[in-house]
Amino acid sequence: MKVLRKNFRWGNHGEIDLVCREEDTLVFVEVKSARSHWGGAPSYRITEGKRSLMRQGARYWCLHLQREVPVRFDVVEVWLQGGRRPVLRHTPSAFPPVG
Repeated sequence: MKVLRKNFRWGNHGEIDLVCREEDTLVFVEVKSARSHWGGAPSYRITEGKRSLMRQGARYWCLHLQREVPVRFDVVEVWLQGGRRPVLRHTPSAFPPVG
């Protein structure tokens, strides 16, 4: 995957952590971290409201492309483990493009 933009904002509406391209697909990525397993996986904190904002941001991005492209929403979880190397988990297509 190639990173096209970090911390993409459109107006005062929201932010997408990473906008990437994988072949012909645009990939919008939310990154969540946690220091412990208490409370579940970091991805559990991605609310429907955040998903909706990400979809809006994706529509805004694609509107400026002036052509249709495949879109995907991924999640990257970062487990921070006190002094040890972080553990990453990438979940492609973590939620559908349409809510």
